[in-house]
Amino acid sequence: MKDLAGRVAVVTGAASGMGLAFAHRFADEGMQVVLADIESEPLAMAEAAIRAKGAKALTVRTNVLQEGNIQKLADTAFSAFGNVHILCNNAGVVGGSGLPVWEAPLRDWDWVFGVNFMGVLHGIRAFVPRMLENGEEGHIVNTASVAGLLTGADPYSVSKHGVVCLTEGLYKQFRAIGAKLSASVLCPGWVNTQILDAERNRPEEFGPPNDRSKATPQQQQGRAMIEQFVKTGFAPEEVAEQVLDAVVNDRFYIVPAQDHIRAAVKQRFDDLLAGNNPAVSLF
Repeated sequence: MKDLAGRVAVVTGAASGMGLAFAHRFADEGMQVVLADIESEPLAMAEAAIRAKGAKALTVRTNVLQEGNIQKLADTAFSAFGNVHILCNNAGVVGGSGLPVWEAPLRDWDWVFGVNFMGVLHGIRAFVPRMLENGEEGHIVNTASVAGLLTGADPYSVSKHGVVCLTEGLYKQFRAIGAKLSASVLCPGWVNTQILDAERNRPEEFGPPNDRSKATPQQQQGRAMIEQFVKTGFAPEEVAEQVLDAVVNDRFYIVPAQDHIRAAVKQRFDDLLAGNNPAVSLF
């Protein structure tokens, strides 16, 4: 999709981090932007920043866990602008106890899967039928993670594997019916965002945030290492550039990842094809 000026982009998780960077980058291309997020105040600030550029923007407070919220987002976007050309299902959370899979509370799985996987599925179901009906060019970008390409038994990793698989299938289904729509899956490595603080938005029905003070020394050490990786990770704007390039050039896999992560991904697939057991180390 080469000409973006005047077209419409919808971004979930748009109040901060990568989603906010996507919204700004699309606005810079002359697009009209619909920003969705669960955090009202940062969302309003994001809208003001987009409008300050002279771009058209509107916001819809959205909890991607709830299918009705996503349907409302779609209704608002199509009512305001007539069509949607780019949909970024980007909202995501990291949450969990760090316990082994046989001990991790189901409430962690329900919350993380609800946002990371079902949020993407809700977006596809709410937007794609209308985009197909309108018959114009369009592109779906689903945010997964390199965690969706590596070995992991935590809710985040498993949910991101699901997003990769879902998006690959979506792309094939678009091609099978000759649709003017296409899709990309975004699998970033370390990016400097607030993702590790996602439990600030954890709904009450999934129980209180996990108490980090009860973490084992090993868990605390792992958390500190990951925090440092995130702090020194890519700027969200760097990822946004790759997303824009993927949309313009119809590139499916978007993998802005550090060299050590790329090496780990390659090792995993080499082991898979060779019939080797999974590597024990993270990377």
